[in-house]
Amino acid sequence: MKKVLVVDDEAAIVTLLKYNLEKAGYQVETAMDGGTALKKGITKTYDFILLDLMLPQMDGLEVTRRLRQEKVKTPIMILTAKGEEYDKVIGLELGADDYLTKPFSPREVLARIKAIGRRTDEVSHEQEDNKLDDEDERFSFDDILVDLTNYTVEKNKNKIKLTPKEFELLAYFIKRQHRVLSREKLLNGVWGYDYVGQTRMVDMHVSHLREKIEKDPKNPKYIETVRGFGYRFEGGENKDF
Repeated sequence: MKKVLVVDDEAAIVTLLKYNLEKAGYQVETAMDGGTALKKGITKTYDFILLDLMLPQMDGLEVTRRLRQEKVKTPIMILTAKGEEYDKVIGLELGADDYLTKPFSPREVLARIKAIGRRTDEVSHEQEDNKLDDEDERFSFDDILVDLTNYTVEKNKNKIKLTPKEFELLAYFIKRQHRVLSREKLLNGVWGYDYVGQTRMVDMHVSHLREKIEKDPKNPKYIETVRGFGYRFEGGENKDF
């Protein structure tokens, strides 16, 4: 049975999520402040963490940052109030896997958890495959080197720090270079979602990725925008380095 940690300081939301998750077959633990959430996240094992941003003692962003510092890789979905765009961006930069804006339906929460669970399983399988065979897993374009096996990116021989989701997005682009990829295709391939309404998240991550790998992010050379369709990656090639 998969185990979920629900963190929110609103008792009604905790009760609602706990009821629906348990009804769907999940084992649920709860916390109502950031300090308790951090302690549980570090000392216990969960398959998923639902984390509100506005918490007593320690906010959700700080909890996310510290969990990732402690090498806790549990998928995290942050819960945000409508209009907290900046916090969503920071949360994703710190290593959260997804965000959900309040108010939300329990049905959507369950669908997101299942989608991220599928994607996490796929990534685990890919990592195991890479340990067995690293052929065609290293790429270069101009002064950037990408090693998909060891999950590293270098620019001018200096390491670039990408979030896990940014790296997954870059890897997805590289393996499908020269092809026009719709936002829906990227959303499904990288996040495992079929929600058309969540394509804004794709644009947000593409923008962050461009800031880190493009010489001129406003006039991108590698991740091109194909108006009316989506994005296309150009420039990568297999290379042993």
